Amino acid sequence: MIPEITHSFAMTLDFLRRLVADVDDGMMTAQAGDVVNHPAWTIGHLVYSCQGMAGELGVPGWLPEDWAARFGTGSTPLADRAAYPSKRELLDRLQEGQRRLVEALNSISESDLSVPLPDEQCRDLLPTLGHAVVHILVAHAAEHVGQIIVWRRVLGLGPLREVFI
Repeated sequence: MIPEITHSFAMTLDFLRRLVADVDDGMMTAQAGDVVNHPAWTIGHLVYSCQGMAGELGVPGWLPEDWAARFGTGSTPLADRAAYPSKRELLDRLQEGQRRLVEALNSISESDLSVPLPDEQCRDLLPTLGHAVVHILVAHAAEHVGQIIVWRRVLGLGPLREVFI
């Protein structure tokens, strides 16, 4: 099941990259109405999630210490462009996070997914490592990519001409 999960994750992140390909760096923090989760925050948040999930697999953290405050759960997306890395850096870090996480997953066995989630605080919601992997790589990533789809529409950027699947 690990190859299927990482394949779905790759498809989702590739779609995200296509969603922001035509977005100018200066627009990466644009907010309109109630749509506050802009691409800069969303990509940074997904990078942070990669590090968090990789950490559950034993991979040491690699992001700067301030990443959690800017992109962690409960952080607030800001319209200030200067508060975030460039689009290029965000996309590079997303690629790095994806690579590190997938390498970690490819180094374990399917049976390793059935062990209790190391993070005891999240075990009620995600009891096993497998539950967390599926949630973070499939559901969580897709949820945030969906927010970028809405963000594009609200800002008048329109849909992509290609379909996701």
